[in-house]
Amino acid sequence: MVRQSISITTPNNNWLNALVEREEYSSKSEVVNDLIRRARAQENEIGMIRARLIKAEASGFVTQSKEEIRAEFKEELRRNGEL
Repeated sequence: MVRQSISITTPNNNWLNALVEREEYSSKSEVVNDLIRRARAQENEIGMIRARLIKAEASGFVTQSKEEIRAEFKEELRRNGEL
């Protein structure tokens, strides 16, 4: 595993410490890695939604707006526990 030094604000440090003290995580590093994993997953989901929107628009059978399609896909992801 790569070691990395970062600077964080006092409120963020307090929050990280609280999570560790409540034993939700075993270390601050674990919290930060979990946050990064979640951000990466969200980025992947957004990419999937974007690809589905482009495919739907290119098919010529779309009557919904981009916003309507995006909302529909987000709702589907929420129902499936993916978002």
